Amino acid sequence: MISTSLPASRFSVGLTGGIGSGKTTVADMFAARGAAVIDTDQIAHQLTAPGGAAIAEIRAQFGDAFLMENGAMDRAKIREYVFSEPAAKSRLEAILHPLIRIEVERAAQQAQGEYLIFVVPLLVESSSWKQRVSRVLVVDCLEETQVRRVMSRSGLPEAQVRAIMAAQASRQERLAAANDVIDNNGDALALAPQVDRLHAAYAALASASAAHREN
Repeated sequence: MISTSLPASRFSVGLTGGIGSGKTTVADMFAARGAAVIDTDQIAHQLTAPGGAAIAEIRAQFGDAFLMENGAMDRAKIREYVFSEPAAKSRLEAILHPLIRIEVERAAQQAQGEYLIFVVPLLVESSSWKQRVSRVLVVDCLEETQVRRVMSRSGLPEAQVRAIMAAQASRQERLAAANDVIDNNGDALALAPQVDRLHAAYAALASASAAHREN
């Protein structure tokens, strides 16, 4: 799993949730309220885009068959492959995780928001992330809601969506690891008051942390 040496002096939140839970929507809402959001999934996409820093090694390890015509990593093909070949998953992680770590550290050092939010899909599965953030925030919804959302947005068959979910931490494991939870079973209107409440709490904690450092 990804490890990283984050700025220990800054208040930070690790935001996570299962596929289809609404992590990006929630992260965007926190960003609009003044948090500095660093999304590890977005960083991974940048690294595997055409000309990305991971592409040369992916070509060397997996071959041109796993690249698209524009030079980006073929995410659908590589996802299917690593699900069927555990060793391939380890090889891919060995390429991506060190690069993600570098970019996360760079972004954290440059971030200007009131506090840091790291969006980490596999935070609960990680051996290090939980110890490197001040609080863990889980975006939660029913598993059936996850399946419906992912099928709607991606067109993946239900069996494949459930296979992805089975490879992640369970809903119960995520909730057990959470300091804070946002319920995203409803519509976007139900999210705003939850985000407002937590943003106010996080801003206060960040301010207290900064004052403590100054003293």
